[in-house]
Amino acid sequence: MQFQADALGKPVERPAQLEVTALGAALLAGLATGFWTEASAPGSGGVVRFEPRLDAQRREALYAGWKRAVERSRGWAEE
Repeated sequence: MQFQADALGKPVERPAQLEVTALGAALLAGLATGFWTEASAPGSGGVVRFEPRLDAQRREALYAGWKRAVERSRGWAEE
């Protein structure tokens, strides 16, 4: 996620709980069976925020290098 924040030049947030799919299924099952009420269901644990650390000049230089690598990789295989 730090790479994403650096590449975008914008903060990126992700859930603190990494496996939110399983958590969501468990929460819905608990609500459906009456194990929890909406008020008593556990939360997701908040978010983790990643702030960009690269300055604009460094970010643009890395992006230019990435575009150059992509261009060089095109056309190497026959269809």
